[in-house]
This record gives sequence, C-alpha cells and structure tokens, in this order.
Amino acid sequence: MLTISGAAHVLVDPDTVCAGDVHVDAEGRIADAAVPGAERLDVTGAVVTAGLVNAHHHLLQTAFRTLPGTRGVAMRDWLPRMAAAYAAAGIDASLCGATAAAGLAEALLSGVTTVADHQLNWPDPADAADAVGDTVAIARAVAAAADELGARLVFVRGTARDDPALAADSAEAIVAALVGGHARGGVSADGMRQVAVGPAGVHSDGEATFAALRGVAVRHGLRRRTQANEQVDTAIARERYARRPLELLDAWGWVEPGVTIAHLCDIEPHEIDLLAARGVAATHAPGCDVPMGWGIAPVARLRDAGVAVGLGTSGGGSNDAGHLLADARLAMQVSALVGRPLTALEVLAMATAGGAAGLGRDDLGHLRPGARADVCVWDVSGVADAGVADPVAGLLWASPGRRPRHVVVSGRVVVRDYRLVTADEGGIVDRLRARVSA
Repeated sequence: MLTISGAAHVLVDPDTVCAGDVHVDAEGRIADAAVPGAERLDVTGAVVTAGLVNAHHHLLQTAFRTLPGTRGVAMRDWLPRMAAAYAAAGIDASLCGATAAAGLAEALLSGVTTVADHQLNWPDPADAADAVGDTVAIARAVAAAADELGARLVFVRGTARDDPALAADSAEAIVAALVGGHARGGVSADGMRQVAVGPAGVHSDGEATFAALRGVAVRHGLRRRTQANEQVDTAIARERYARRPLELLDAWGWVEPGVTIAHLCDIEPHEIDLLAARGVAATHAPGCDVPMGWGIAPVARLRDAGVAVGLGTSGGGSNDAGHLLADARLAMQVSALVGRPLTALEVLAMATAGGAAGLGRDDLGHLRPGARADVCVWDVSGVADAGVADPVAGLLWASPGRRPRHVVVSGRVVVRDYRLVTADEGGIVDRLRARVSA
C-alpha cells in the first residue's frame, strides 16, 4: 500500500492531467481513495506518469553496443555482423541472463516498467543435446533477471531462420515455464510476466514458421509480434517473393487482431488503411531507424488512421540505448519530416497506453483506478526545467536524458532517489563484462 502525495501534475491517461495524490492498494493496483496504513512517498511539485512501456526491445543486444562496423551501415550488412558477435560470445542462458539484467536495470532507471523482449537468437540446435531445453533455460534466465529487479517482462519467443517445428515446440515449453498452462492470454496471474511469439520478419522466416507460431498463439491466446517494412525486409521480400512484406504477412495470416508490427518505415497509404481495418497495432522505433538511416515511420498517419502505436527502443548495435523517453523526444522531433508534427502528449501516450494496447494490456499504461500501479515520478525542479510553461510537455522538450526520481512497479518501489532498490547497478555491469570477455 502506498500514497504518492503532492504531485503538481498527474498524467492519469492521455486525456487527463490533474494535481494531487496517487493511491495504491494492497494488490498493487491504483485505488480511487487513500488506503489506511499506506506508506507515504512525498513527491511535492513533481510530475507523475504511468510507467513507460518499451514495446520493442532486443535485450540480448545490450552486450553488443557500438561494435565496429555497425554504425550507419545498410541493414543487410548489419545483421550478419551482429550475428557474428553473438556467435563469438556464445548464446546461452548465462549470456542472456546477464544482458537482460543490464538492459532491464537501464530500463527501470529511465522510467520503463514494462519491457517486451523480442528474443530472436538462440544456440545452434545442431550443437545441443536438448534444443528445446536450451531455449527454455534462456527464457527462465531472462525472467529471473526481471524478477530480481522488479520489472514487468513480456518475453517474445522470436525466430530468425529457426526450424518451424522447433520454434513451435519451444514456444509451447516457454509458455508452460514462464506463465503456466492456465495463464490467461499468456499473462501470469500477477501480470508480471507475459509470453508472446513472433518471427523476425519475412526477410528471415518463411510461411511455415509464421504458421507454426500462429498455431501456438491461437492455442494459448498469445499476442504475436513481428517486424516489417524496414530497409532489408522490403528489399528481400521483393527479391524472394516479388511482393511487399505486408502482402506476405496478410497471405500468411499475420494481418489480424492480436498482431503488432514494429518499424514500418516504408509503408504505403493503402497499407496503413489495411492495418487499421484489421486491428493490427504498430511499434515505432526511431532511436534505431533514424540514426541508422533505415527510415522514419509515418506515425501521425498511422495514429490518425486508427492504428494503436507504441514506442520501442529496439536494441544495441543500432540504438545502443534503452532510454525510451529519449526516443520519445526523438519521435516528436522528427515527426514533422513525414507528416504532421506530433505533440508531446501524443508521444507520451505512445510510450504508455499505446505500447500497452499492442500487448493487449488494458491494465497498463494509465493511472485510472484498477490499473496496475506502475508509476514514475519526475522531478522538474531543477535548472533544466526552469522557464518551462507546461511541465508535462517539458518531460520531452526539456532535459534530454531525463531520469525519474522514483519508479514503482505493481505498487513496489524499485527505484528510489535515482537508484535501484533491489539490485546493485555496479554488480550488474561487472557480471555482463565478465561474461562477454570470458
């Protein structure tokens, strides 16, 4: 139980800003009144928002930032260079656990309370005695890192040229291991874990893989996620199939409700209308696509058409940071290059409710009564916010690299006064360094 008291501005949801207190009940949900005996967290003068939702991350890539030969190159060249780095390090549970701990700690310290980790790379099954067991071990290691830190995790069993049967079998096993066979929609009872599935894209996986993972998703009510209409995706779809990526996804049963598609830099007006009509969600990843020269998704046009749009950082090697608020600022700043300018409130909505919508989570991304109590407290009293007329909009316009003072997940304070509560930041860094250099 918790009372977050004295906030000058509370962004309850994308349409509601007020002043006052935020109350959390014993179940870790937002309450509509004070709860007797609650701990009091004084945040006088601060801005309070829902926890941010990073709707598209690759936590494994946290260990592979600023690698030589990965900056400003075509995606066709970037992908094999990153794959070589993964292979050299040796993908296993120890590597994925260490990278997840670092990436999730970075997320919490920058205000992200929910991370969707699209895990695409796995040990070579030819070298494994138990390929399914190896994938489950990796999923467990990532989930254990999230549990230790107190982060909310969406683990996406992804593929990149995987055997379709192995992908499906391991996805089934991961559902059982992480959320149990009776979890509703792939979400654990406490809402802290969720399982989804999704190939990297039509550039890496064929119809059989998409069909196999669609089958798993239908059986368990899982969300599906993939990537489309980036540089390499469009080029390979044309070369291999003489079609555009979204045409293929539609033919393969992946343009329908429950699907979220990341990137969408090269998307045409009729394709936007198709996604809107079919109830497909989107994820914008400007911190990856813009600096790499891979394009800018026309976010305003997607939103105006009725597509739910979330925000993601993608991973290391392209973005090299997991700071979603910094990417929200970038999304706002570049939006006018591909359409109308987005407002700060629109982009904050993408970073909260928009990402939650793509995950099928109406319990996240807002602070209305009954929501999971994922909360960020932003101190706006310093010189970087001096002269700011609208402190909520100022979260994006002012102070690049801003971090929250406090972060609460499911009613539990996990970052207090800019420091992790449940883990040692230095120890996380040392663990990852030791694993990658081993």
